[in-house]
Amino acid sequence: MRLLVLGGTVYLGRAVARHAVHAGHDVTCAARGVSGAVPEGVRLVRVDRDRSGGLSRLEGQQFDAVVDVARRPSHVRRALAELGDRVGHWTFVSTCSVYADRATAGQRAESAPLLAAAPPGVDDADGEQYGPCKVADEEAVASARVPAFVCRAGLIVGPDDPSGRFDYWVARLARGGEVLAPGRPDDQVQWVDVRDLAAWLVLAGETGLTGTYDGIGAPLPRSQFLAEVAEGVGVTPRLTWVDQDFLAEHGVQPWTGERSLPMWLPLPDYAGFMTRDVSPALLTGLRTRPLIDTTRDTLEWLRTRPDRTLAVGLDPGDEASILRNWHDRTI
Repeated sequence: MRLLVLGGTVYLGRAVARHAVHAGHDVTCAARGVSGAVPEGVRLVRVDRDRSGGLSRLEGQQFDAVVDVARRPSHVRRALAELGDRVGHWTFVSTCSVYADRATAGQRAESAPLLAAAPPGVDDADGEQYGPCKVADEEAVASARVPAFVCRAGLIVGPDDPSGRFDYWVARLARGGEVLAPGRPDDQVQWVDVRDLAAWLVLAGETGLTGTYDGIGAPLPRSQFLAEVAEGVGVTPRLTWVDQDFLAEHGVQPWTGERSLPMWLPLPDYAGFMTRDVSPALLTGLRTRPLIDTTRDTLEWLRTRPDRTLAVGLDPGDEASILRNWHDRTI
């Protein structure tokens, strides 16, 4: 298969290119080439998607499949216009942030309501516009005359993750001691290893899979998630479960950012965000590895970067202070 990855120099795009070339495919990455290097055996074509005709260096080339991870609607529309008639299959990586209903558990991709698409002219796909811009991207893909697979990715984890949201829990449990666990033990969480997601995206191109699916593993209770991460780093965890209202009162932020607890969202408002029914994706070939394996590989990767500073989570002193206040309150 001749595969074109639009991007391919960082995280998911790079994982897709690496998996595809190891599977024996002819892989080209089209990117600016300033964010990182392509995997060994992959050809890099330098392009600029910010301008019309920015993919001209691919002119005349045919591809069996494309994988695009873009955010900006202008990038998606231009790629479809410039490449669509020379491609046999199109995979677009969207996001679970496109959904309008984040409170209802167990939703499926084919029936869950979406946010309104970003209107024409809105092209800044950051912050509150991220979801609406991805909806606009999906609409552009749906209107193109090419067989298409839309993968709405959930939280992507594993080695090379730039977000640090999963890394926080790996590093925190590896450090040992009393660990602040947010919410309740039976709260659900979902994630997907970047390598498993990449393998499924390549499989979609190989098999011509079409339709829209959630790209994420099945949900598990947070207690099981933390227990398996702890097993992966080789510790026996000492967890203290802290009520979400208490965390909010003490200024702890959910999900990401400074002074946050990653992979935690307030309930019931976000009860549907990490409880999606992904049985359709699993039936079409998404395979997820044991969390213990992802944890071990992530810890090994983190150890090669001892100076890396996470932009998420609680620092040790802050966590200890919150835990003291929690124990004082519950005496």
